[in-house]
Amino acid sequence: METPDRLLRAEILSVGSEILVGETRDTNAGELARALTERGVRVGRLGAVPDELGVVREAIASGLGRANLVVTTGGLGPTPDDLTREAIAAVLGEEPVVDPATEAWLRDRFARRGMPFPESNVKQAWLIPSAEALPNPNGTAPGWFVRRPTGGVVVALPGPPREMRPMWHDEALPRLLAIGLGTDIVAHTFRLHGIGESHAADLLGEELLRGTDPAVATYARVEAVDVRVSSSGPGAAERVARAAELVTERLGRYVWATGDTTWAAAIGERLDARGWTLAIVEIGTGGSVTALLGDLPGVRRTEARAAPPSTDTAERDDLEALAEAARTTGGADVGLAVRATPRGDDTAVSVAAVTPGGTRHERRLAFLGGAIGRSRAALAAASVLLASLEPAPDRADER
Repeated sequence: METPDRLLRAEILSVGSEILVGETRDTNAGELARALTERGVRVGRLGAVPDELGVVREAIASGLGRANLVVTTGGLGPTPDDLTREAIAAVLGEEPVVDPATEAWLRDRFARRGMPFPESNVKQAWLIPSAEALPNPNGTAPGWFVRRPTGGVVVALPGPPREMRPMWHDEALPRLLAIGLGTDIVAHTFRLHGIGESHAADLLGEELLRGTDPAVATYARVEAVDVRVSSSGPGAAERVARAAELVTERLGRYVWATGDTTWAAAIGERLDARGWTLAIVEIGTGGSVTALLGDLPGVRRTEARAAPPSTDTAERDDLEALAEAARTTGGADVGLAVRATPRGDDTAVSVAAVTPGGTRHERRLAFLGGAIGRSRAALAAASVLLASLEPAPDRADER
């Protein structure tokens, strides 16, 4: 049951001038936003601010005015421009003091490495009365877990992902869950191929996409267009099920998987179900098919060839024969042959899949050329392969 103190709304703040000038790519905010959303927390804003005390202080204060959880990353170093601690202290009106236990831990870390301890690092041992230090086994910047006396929580994490990620999962998240983080959420994600995000949105319709409970949203991913249906609270499962039925009616022919299933996982599951193995030969794809599927345990052989200098020669290649040869040479049950060739600004893709149940041969046009076109050629090949692994219809069902 929800309580007024439950953390249901959050904002994420990335602190550091290096982010704003493009010297550092911020991956932390998206990762944290996803982690919170999956736990039923509504993330209202993601923001980045420079290393300026007034700006950071105002961003934290305004965030706490809109949400009851603010998560910051960055600004916890020992230099004068690392100002996240000072900004949080100013928002709460509390004075930082050196925590003896944290200072001893810091000095020991330097001593164990045989390095002198710079006195500027003492600020990393600061605490305010409302803060608890979060251990950092991967660096020298402890985090802060702050419970504001008037309500709201601030979590301050270091900027480097190798430090931020374990501190979030091992230290901050357990504390947030103990307080009461988010709410139970019911979600269903459809993974689509062969359709763009805008076309998917047109088929879903404005009324469905503008609804708030359940929420239906489209996302263009690298390997798929996702449609996510989600809701929370009493009756959430029923609301999601009704909306999912509508999505299936309108987009079902494009759905190849659900949840966060990858192409490799979907194909691997179907190969495993039949006890089949796979061999791949690809031409003109730059090895993109192998990169997508090559880690599958059932892959017996992969071969990548450069595109022939003449497209006429390429067109004469018998892909079905190549797929059968790959299958035979690799001692596999399934052979997949793929050829990608430039066609204007796009990429022509031919795919042949030979299985114990028959042969499937398709030609498709992948949007754009170059590396992007080759990557999309691999997705087209995966789609054809997945379809070729569908179980044959039962004859009784055909009557």
